[in-house]
Formats: sequence, C-alpha cells, structure tokens
Amino acid sequence: MSPPTAIHPRDALFDAGEIAAVVLPVCDHYAGVEARMRKSLELQAEMGPVFDVTLDNEDGAPVGGEIEQARLIAELLAGRLNRHGRVGVRLLPVGHARFEDVAAIVLGAAVAPAYLMLPKPQGLAEVQRAAQVIDALAGAAVPLHALVETHGALREVFAIAAHPRIESLSFGLMDFVSAHRGAIPLSAMGAAGQFDHPLIVRAKLEIAAACHAHAKVPSHCVVTELKDTRALQAAAERACRQYGYTRMWSIHPAQIRPIVDAFAPTTAEVDLAIEIIGAAQAAGWAPIRHRDALHDRASYRYFWQVIERAQRTSFHGGPQLPAELRQAWFA
Repeated sequence: MSPPTAIHPRDALFDAGEIAAVVLPVCDHYAGVEARMRKSLELQAEMGPVFDVTLDNEDGAPVGGEIEQARLIAELLAGRLNRHGRVGVRLLPVGHARFEDVAAIVLGAAVAPAYLMLPKPQGLAEVQRAAQVIDALAGAAVPLHALVETHGALREVFAIAAHPRIESLSFGLMDFVSAHRGAIPLSAMGAAGQFDHPLIVRAKLEIAAACHAHAKVPSHCVVTELKDTRALQAAAERACRQYGYTRMWSIHPAQIRPIVDAFAPTTAEVDLAIEIIGAAQAAGWAPIRHRDALHDRASYRYFWQVIERAQRTSFHGGPQLPAELRQAWFA
C-alpha cells in the first residue's frame, strides 16, 4: 500500500470549529504504596505510554500522612522513571483540610503531573472550587479528571463534563454503592454484578453519555477480583463494546495487559478500517461502495477512530498499522 498523500483524515472528516475529542491511553493504573508506585513507573517505562500511572494521594495515603505522601509523589514525578510524561496524581477531596497543601506540593514538582484527579466532588460547584484553587497555584495548564461517585456528581454529570478544565470522568463504583446505604447489594461491586444492577447501569450510561456529548473521556471503574483474569477481561470488553467507555482503571499490574487487550480493536477491525479510509481518501472523501455497503463521512469517522485506537494500543503488541500509514497519519 502506498502512503496516502491526500487530505489527512482528521482534516477531511472533522470541521474546523468542531470540538476535538480528548485522546488518552486506554488504561489508567492506580498505585499508592511507594513500592507499588515505583513498580508501576518501571512497568510504564518498559511498555511505553500505552497506559497512564496515577499516583494516589487519597485512598493510597496513610491517614495523617498526606503531606509526606505528596512529597514522595512530587519526587517520583521528577524522577528518572517518569519517562513518558504520562503520570497523574489523585488529590484529596476539595473539602479536605489539606487539599490546598497537597495540591501545592504536587504542582511544585520539577515535572508537572499529566493530570490531577479530583475525588468525591459533590457536584459542579466543588469541581469549580477545586479548579480555582489549582489555577491559583499555577496549575492552569494541568488537565483535571474527576470521579463521579456521589449522588450530587451524578445528578450534575453533564455540567461537570462540560467544564473546560475537565478532560476525563471516572466512575467510582465502590463509593457509589456505599452511598446507597446498603440498598445496593455487595454483589454489585463485583466484576459481573456491576453490570446487572439497574442503578449501577444507569450511572455508567449517564457518565459515558455526558463525556461523549462534550468530547471528554469516560473511564470505567475498577474490577476488584485481582487474580481473576477472565472476569476482568469480560468486564473490560463489556465496558468498551457495550457501555461506550474508552478507558478503564487498573489497580494491579496484572490487570494492565488484559485491559489494553480488551480496548484494542481486533486485527479484522483494523484491516477493514484501513481499507475503508484508503478507499475514501482515494475518492476524495465522497461516498463509496465497499463490499456492497455504502459508506460516507459518517462511517468514515467511525473507521478513522478505529485506526486511532489501534495506534494508541499498538505499543502493547496489538494490531499494527503498516509503517507507511503510521508515518503518514501519526508521525
């Protein structure tokens, strides 16, 4: 296949005034204990930026030891293991007495975090308040992620997704279940049960819909069965294929590869996407007939996004794009 020389797919398929969708690695790996944080950074350095590492200063920090944890995180951000610039930090809730102190230490690191995760906002007002504090600490260039794990955040999820500082929203499954005071059974925290309970399903769909409406990244919640690879794989595939999530949390290094695999397109999907985009480009992006099916700019956008997803997951050894196409489209 000869390299395409016509209009780049992004320029042909998306209007100049259209909001560009945020693109992030498909896996967000959390670590809070020092040994696990260092191990996670080592693994990222080895595998490449196919997954993000989030250093945890909330649940991962000892109670009362948040300042010391923040200093350790600042040291790791600036260390040699942060080779790809894809290391974020989960802060304390904005209502915590040490929120500003921790944020100041993290933002004072020699290397800025790739993003800051805001846990447990009660709604849009707390996201706005956190953003104001972070901006005042010279963190205006750092994207914000937020966890939707309270009733208030879910109620205002579309407004939160619309906030210009927000890049991604994650579903906080366990806190959300606990917020129902025992009305949702424990089984809903499991890999399979979380896809069965109507209140959990509603929350997941609302978050995904809000993110896609505002070109942000919906990030799926944890699977707590650390060694059950089959359960993790099934949950990741459902999150990606049925619920519209484009990113997912990992809480153990063994979960990273299965998540990336589940979110990667298949070789057949990539091959078809290359055929369609190549034919569309050759036709000047006019409608085409391919295998007795009509395709136009609407389906071209879908197939281009398959190709972009293949590029994001190819570090892991997933479906590879031909070298000439990688050079032409992603150099």
